[in-house]
This record gives sequence, C-alpha cells and structure tokens, in this order.
Amino acid sequence: MGDDITEGGLPRAVAAAWGLLETPQRGPARGLDHQRIAEAGVEIADRDGLAAVTMASVARELGFTTMSLYRYVSSKDELLRLMQNEAVRFPDRPDLPATWPEGIKAWAEVVRRAYQARPWLMDLPRDQAAVLMPNTIHAAELGLATMAGLDLEENEKIGIILLISQHAMSLVELERSLAVEGGLSMTPEGLEQLRTVITAERFPQFSALISASGFAEDAGGSADPAAKDAVDSADVEMEYTLGLDLITAGVDVLVARRAAARG
Repeated sequence: MGDDITEGGLPRAVAAAWGLLETPQRGPARGLDHQRIAEAGVEIADRDGLAAVTMASVARELGFTTMSLYRYVSSKDELLRLMQNEAVRFPDRPDLPATWPEGIKAWAEVVRRAYQARPWLMDLPRDQAAVLMPNTIHAAELGLATMAGLDLEENEKIGIILLISQHAMSLVELERSLAVEGGLSMTPEGLEQLRTVITAERFPQFSALISASGFAEDAGGSADPAAKDAVDSADVEMEYTLGLDLITAGVDVLVARRAAARG
C-alpha cells in the first residue's frame, strides 16, 4: 500500500489516526471524521467481508456521497489503514498478570482473540505504517510492560513482541485455512499409496507421522466432520501453546546466561 505522505513526513493514515490531520470545517460532509469512517468500514468488513469495502460502500453506510468521503480519506489504501487501526483495540487497562512469562502469554492471547474475531485483518499488510498506528503502539506498550523486569535491551524486547504476535497471528491464519479447506485427510487406499514412497528407510522421522490416525478417514470413508474439527482445533491449540512455551523458555535462557556471565 502506498500512502500519501504529509508535509511532516508521516503517512496520511498515520497522521489521521493520531488526530494530526485537520478535519474539514466546511462542506456537506463536515459531520464526518476519520474515526467514523474507519468504524463504518469495519462494520462492512465484519458483515460482508473485506472485498465489500470500497469508498462508495463506506460512503453509503454513512449516508454521504463518495466525493464527500474523499475530503477526509484520500484513497482506499488510506481507508484500509484506518480500519486496521480501528479493528484491533486493546483494553486501556487489561487484566494481565504482572509476572513473566504469564503476562506475555496473556498478552498474546488478547492479540490472538482480536484476530480471531476479525480474520479479514489477516489480509491487510503489517508493515512500518501499521506499526506506527495508535492501537499498535498501545498494544506494544502493554506487551513491553510484561517484560519490565527482564535484563534485556529495548530492541530485544521489541523483537520478542514481534515474534510472539507473529506466532499468534500465524495460528489464527492456520485456523482460518482449516475452517475453509479442512485438515489433511485421506482414504485408507491413499494412505497405503503414500506408505510405499514415504518409507522408514527414506524418511525415518516423517514416516511415523504418515501412520498417525489423524491422516486417514475411517474405513468407510465417512469420518465425522464434527470430530475432525475438534481434532484440528486441539492440534492448533497445542501448537499455539507449544510455540509460546518455546519462545518464553528461550528468553529465560538468554536472561540466565547474561546473569551468569556477570557473575
């Protein structure tokens, strides 16, 4: 997305989200503001999907003309930026544990729930402009607070925030894919075919997975969809928890090594 840049050097969407752009005081659309426009776009995306969001559809939602909307938002790209900020809101004072790593794990769960509630957010870019948005800064501030007592450089803490948020979002994306396409399954006949090429001699580690029951339907080819969904959900939850445990354990090791080096 290529945002227009303000005279101060900020992307227009960033300046608008922070209230640094002047609001038009004249004209038929003077009752509008950037937040109302973003809220309308989010409502459309929640109801009809991201593809339904256009400058015209948002203008209709608000009861204004498309040209009136352009007095506030210069392009659809800018509109999507503002929606991205509006759609991911953290509580001002969330009830996060004050201890590490419980605090960061609770923070990660808030991130995950935000994207689960609005999976269309996964289709928007997460780049430098997105990082500068108010709600992104607020979320990062909350995450950094959970690491206040750790012996880490500030840039390292930011790296941990990025890593954990990416982990949470990647598992939401996996959930969405499974919901649309279903998990990997095959008939017993297909499983037998794979076993002839994915052998223990060639692939000693992976061949054991091919024999796992989750890969195959029952003998009649009529696996229970509800049971399959439950298995998929449990697998995603396990991967999400395992990932968080590995990341936080790695941070603990890093902090312990530094403490030992300092004697």
